[in-house]
Amino acid sequence: MLDFVYFPVSALLLAGHTATAALLGSALAWIAAVVLLVIAVRAALYPVVRGQARRSVTMDRLRPAVEQIRRTHTDPRRQSAELRNLYAEHDVRLFGGFLPMLGQALLFLGLFHVLRSFDRTAAAALPFGSTAQPLSPELNAATANYLLDPGHVQSFLGADLFGAPLSAALAGAGAPQAIALVAVPLALLAAVAAHVTARMTLRRGAGRPTLPMLRPLTLWVLPGTALAGAALLPVVVLVYLATNAVCTLTLQFLAYRGLPSIGG
Repeated sequence: MLDFVYFPVSALLLAGHTATAALLGSALAWIAAVVLLVIAVRAALYPVVRGQARRSVTMDRLRPAVEQIRRTHTDPRRQSAELRNLYAEHDVRLFGGFLPMLGQALLFLGLFHVLRSFDRTAAAALPFGSTAQPLSPELNAATANYLLDPGHVQSFLGADLFGAPLSAALAGAGAPQAIALVAVPLALLAAVAAHVTARMTLRRGAGRPTLPMLRPLTLWVLPGTALAGAALLPVVVLVYLATNAVCTLTLQFLAYRGLPSIGG
């Protein structure tokens, strides 16, 4: 469905693995490839995130003027024209970061899918999973994963992190203790980073009208899904989720550094 994303993502993973294999060994090179890919994408998007942070602060500063326009002009067309003029005067582009963020979302969905596709011996239980038609272990090991040839697939299937196979998930695992010792800390790291990011976001937006369920959803429900992932997701996907969550937290902190507090 998203082959135009999956093939480039597999090429980037291959490049990262090739670049680090001589230094780290084949097993750790797969981890390094995932971590470096996530960091590289997040770093490339820093200008976009910084721009969004500036727009958020400006929108908060303009809130009284926006409310005044809405009270003064009841005609929808006149109201829209006045709001456009106000935003243009303060150089606010409401959808300025939409395309880069869409590209990031596609890239990370592609990375999730390619990582799951190393092991196609079970039907995918989640969207963008590996396959709807399970393969035998022998056929799976002999099947390319987009631009990663069967040799790379076999290398990945034989790789582990502190004794936990990268392709294994805690649910249904043959050695649950070894996998739990890796999967649970990774899931906890992802959950804590997501929770702290949500707290930062809500604190910056203090004073803005929000839906009643938004706070518990962002603070607890969404981070809690990372903990559920400890049982359901392969170790390498948990590495990706933890790295992504930490990068998101770091990027949010850096993007708002030096800017006035929203709602403050």
